[in-house]
Parts: sequence; structure tokens; C-alpha cells
Amino acid sequence: MKVQVSRSKNACSYYITKGFRDPGTGRPTTKVVERLGNETAIRAKIGPDADIMEWCRARAAELEEQERARTRKVTVAYDPTALIAPGERRAFNCGYLFLQDVYCSLGLPAECARIAAGRRFGYDLVAVLSRLVYGRILEPGSKRATCEFARELIEEPGFEPHHVYRALEAIAAESEAIQAALYRASEAQSHRKTGVLYYDCTNFFFEIEAEDGFRMYGHSKQHQPLPIVQMGMLMDADGMPLAFDMQPGNESEQGTLTPLEEKVMSDFGISKFVVCTDAGLSSLPNRQFNSRGERHFVTTQSLKKLKAHLRKWALATDGWRTAGSDDLFDLGEVQALADDPETDEETRRALRSTTFYKARRVKEEDADGERFEQNLISTFSIRYRDYQRAIRQGQLDRAARAIADGRAKRHRKGANDPMRFAKRTSVTAAGEVAATDVWEIDQAKVAEEAAFDGFYGLATSLDADDVPGILKVAAGRWEIEECFRIMKDEMEARPVYLSREDRIRAHFLTCFVALLVLRVVEKRLGGAFTCPQIIDTLRSMEMERVRGEGWRPLYTRTGLTDALHEAFGFRTDYEIVPESSMKEIVRKTRRR
Repeated sequence: MKVQVSRSKNACSYYITKGFRDPGTGRPTTKVVERLGNETAIRAKIGPDADIMEWCRARAAELEEQERARTRKVTVAYDPTALIAPGERRAFNCGYLFLQDVYCSLGLPAECARIAAGRRFGYDLVAVLSRLVYGRILEPGSKRATCEFARELIEEPGFEPHHVYRALEAIAAESEAIQAALYRASEAQSHRKTGVLYYDCTNFFFEIEAEDGFRMYGHSKQHQPLPIVQMGMLMDADGMPLAFDMQPGNESEQGTLTPLEEKVMSDFGISKFVVCTDAGLSSLPNRQFNSRGERHFVTTQSLKKLKAHLRKWALATDGWRTAGSDDLFDLGEVQALADDPETDEETRRALRSTTFYKARRVKEEDADGERFEQNLISTFSIRYRDYQRAIRQGQLDRAARAIADGRAKRHRKGANDPMRFAKRTSVTAAGEVAATDVWEIDQAKVAEEAAFDGFYGLATSLDADDVPGILKVAAGRWEIEECFRIMKDEMEARPVYLSREDRIRAHFLTCFVALLVLRVVEKRLGGAFTCPQIIDTLRSMEMERVRGEGWRPLYTRTGLTDALHEAFGFRTDYEIVPESSMKEIVRKTRRR
């Protein structure tokens, strides 16, 4: 390797180059191995009195030595009579290096340094927060278990369990600042699609009996009769988490949307967006708030809860449209054609893949008598109709079996409870008290639900001239539900082995950061792999430490590992990775 100098009128730049033969032409050529910078940049590194050329030659020699180390053959001798040292760890996870690259690119080390400035921490906050994030993805567990997991990584953790609990207090106090910093860093890397925001709520239960002001009894999504806390989260149109907040479990989720939006507007500078929610968050105050300024809303609307004249309009068979056509359709004719066995398969497929819709303007009055206008959209899909019919038929079969087996009994009839279709008769036709209860399928209830098969309602402040665009916005709502599923299932956000409110809040902040880091990895891979696939692969990426030589991969090389290495610009899948190369990889993932 040689040092080359490029001189121009105003500057002098230094490069390290290497000569080689082009495999295609066989001609000798050179390539730049490393750009060292101009005189000013090099002086900033080596000082005003050092010799620049001497430093450049030393760097070239160092790179040449590293290349020799990487290319030399390695022979390792093992003694079959020697015992391994007690307590010596030999296998380490290297999958975290990809997470570390993203973690550092999001500016979290700098944010931790800001938090630590002026405070006398007896631990490295960067190390603690990063390991909590990596552990939540790679090996979720308690904070003490995360400390043990940190020792399975190539880099030593440098902190103890009691440091983690102290760090949680500092992290909780800076939660909003950390979220704002994450947004700024991610926006600087790639434009965040904040024109459409999705909002949803979930809750997490705790195995305790008494409430404490934060963990409170409320409606649990998992139907657990235990105190819960509630999380509300905003996600952008790319499926990337944007911001979140925590509330006591007994608060109504309808009141959680506006405060988080206000925080996003003030801290993130986002003021123009369409917020999409489900029916549980579509209160009239929320709709009014998101109809002002440059804000709009798209929300699920229960057709069953509409006023009678609107429900009649929404279910009427006439006046239906499709995207890209000015024709009007009658749903009676559409369904008859789709169900006719004589209809050819191509037509049947086209009908099943088509969404029919109609829209109208509606008015409401709030508690103060203020009139509020919005657009109501009713949609119909043959595929959705068949799906609902299949689900209900399965529930009817279960209810019928319970009746036949004598297992039918009165209990809460939830929206998906098969026993909601069961009817009990406890008196005779003459009005006398019956000796036994008679159970049967309530056909009136079945017909009542069947009337809504295939229909779906939306309410929006957007212009109804672009109904297909509105439907596209609403169709993306599944991704925020997936975010919560990943957090609960893959990252095991609960059980939470903490009791103090600030530490619980910090725990969910680490879950939020881990979700964002994972989504960035997914995006760097071009969306070709799912989050569960990425997590499973990163967890399996272990390497054996060969003392004095380097690191030997123990994992299986796959298309996903190849994609990871290509996307992040380093490789850990050589037969052995020399120590010097691994140090360079670690430096690369932390160099931001």
C-alpha cells in the first residue's frame, strides 16, 4: 500500500492506495483503500508539530498488517487432555452489532451524553440503555437477566444490575426529550412519512392485587382481572413508531389521543397530518380537534351504532361505486353474480377483489350544541362478507355443540363469544315456571348480525371525492396493531419486573426504542424480511472466540444473513474473523 497526495490550488489531500490486477481485463490498476483527509483534518488528529507523511505511512503500514492478518491461514491446536477454564465463556452473540449500528445512527449515544452531563453517574448510561434495547430484542427478560445477557455480547458491558435500576430513573425523566431526539435523527437519515399518522392504545397487566395510582383496574385487552397500565402510540405511514405515552389503566383511551398529538406538534414540529384510529378512539371531541388547522381524521365507524336513517342508507343495495369507474352498482345484483355457480372464475375473482363504496355528508351536535360535519363512507366487499360468514358459522357450530352437550350456560356474551347466539327459555308456553332450561340457537340474533356481512364504515374530515385514497389510508391501520403484537409477543414487554412508576415508564421507553431500531433494520433490508424473521436470525448469530486468533461463526449462513451484511457494510460470516477485523467492525457500528 502506498500514500498518494492529491494537490489542488487550495488544498492538499492524502489517500492510501493499493495496486492490483483487474480480474476482468488483467490490466494493473489501483484502488483507494482509505481517504485520510486534507492537511487541516489530519493536523486536527496528530497535532501541529507531527510529520504528516510519516503519520500517513504509519497508517498505510497498519492497514497492510491488518490485511495480512485477515488473509493468512489460521491453524488452531486443541488439547484433548486439557479442561476448559471454569466460568470461561466461549460463545458470544454478534447479531447485536447490526442493532448497534442503528442505535448509534439514531443519535442515542449523544443523547445519553447530554443526559449525563452535569450529573455524577457512577456508570456508563450509553452502555446501560443500549444493552436494555439489545436485550429486549435478542433475549427479553428482567433487568437482572439483561445484565447477564450483556455478558454474551462481544463487547463487555461494564455495569452491574444496581446501575440499571438507577439508570431507569434518569431515562424516565428524559423520556419526551429522547423521543424528540429519535425523531430528529431518523428524519435526518430518511424522510419520515408523517402526512398520515396511525394511533392506537393497548394495555399491560401486572400480577398484583392492589392498585397504586398508576397500575389501576381497567378494561384489559387480554381480559385479565388485574391492575393495568395503558400505552398510546403514534406510528407514521412507513410503520415506524413516532411517539408514545403511558397512562393509568383506569383512564378512558379516548382522552389519550389529543395530548399525544399536541406533544408531537410542539416537540416534533409536525402540524399537517391525517390521523387514523379505530372506533374506540373516535369520540366527537377527537374528531373536532382533528378537523382544525391542517389536521384531518379517518376513523372506523360502527354501522350498527348509526342512527336508523343513516344505517338504512349504509346498508341499502343501490348507489354503490368502485374506484376508477363512474358506473353505479346494485349490491343485490353483485352478490347474486358472485354467488352464481354459472359465473366464470375470472369474473368471480374480479368481484371478490373489488371494494364497493358510497359516501355522504352527515352532521352531528356536541354537548354544547355546536354543529359538526363530516363524511360518512360505507364500503362493501364480497371477500369480507365471506370471511365474516365463515367466522360466524364456526361460532354457531361451537354454540350448537355446547347446547347438544348440555354445556350451555349464561355468561358474558362478548362480541366474539359463540354463546351470544344461544337463547334460553325458562318458562312454558302457558307462562308457568319450567323445571329445566331449554337452550336453542337464536335465529333472530343470527339474522341481525348477518345483515352487516361485508359492510365496513369510515368517518372522515377529508374530501369524499377521493374515497379510494381514504380507503388506502384506513387499510394501513393493521401495521400499528402489528407494532403492539411485536412488542408483546416477540419482545415480551410484559411481565414487568418493576413496581416504581418511573422505572415502569422507562421500561416501556426501552421497548419503544427497541421497536424503532428493529423497524429501521427491517427498512434497511428493503422490507424483504419480517420482524420475527429478523429477530430469530439475530438471536442465532453466535461466534466462538478463538483465543489469540479471532472469532469463528457458529451460525448458519442464509439469505437473511447475507442481506444483513450487505445492507450494513461489514461481514462476520468468514470462516474466522481476525481480532483486528472484529475490532474494526465494532468501531464501525459505533462510529456516528
